Amino acid sequence: MSSVGKVLVVDDDLDFIEYTRIVLESHGYQVQTATSTETALQMMRRDKPDVVLLDVMMSYVLDGLHVTRQMHDDPQLKDVPVIMISAIFSRDEAGLFPTDEYLPVDAFMTKPVDPADLLKQVDRLIRQRNGTQPQA
Repeated sequence: MSSVGKVLVVDDDLDFIEYTRIVLESHGYQVQTATSTETALQMMRRDKPDVVLLDVMMSYVLDGLHVTRQMHDDPQLKDVPVIMISAIFSRDEAGLFPTDEYLPVDAFMTKPVDPADLLKQVDRLIRQRNGTQPQA
């Protein structure tokens, strides 16, 4: 089966990475993973993904948000769609999440992630990026 797109999953939760990899690969996506934002940025610059799934909280509380800003400021990465995924919205840290500023994120998802919704969001963003429409 040929790949329908490259997805980079960035999360420090190895169980979430494995779960997401299984869901995406079973539908033909090529999946790369990173457990740190530094590694993720290096990987993106070396082999640009079609979509990035990015956790908000990793080495520090809003680590993922800082990566989206770095991507947005990088001409090589600014057009890569980002799906921000986190459990932060149901935790004490939710108050730290900025709600009054522009965030260069294309979609938000809350953990636990529904596999069908994940696939739908990834497919939508890849099709938008490639300028194709979903099949009826």
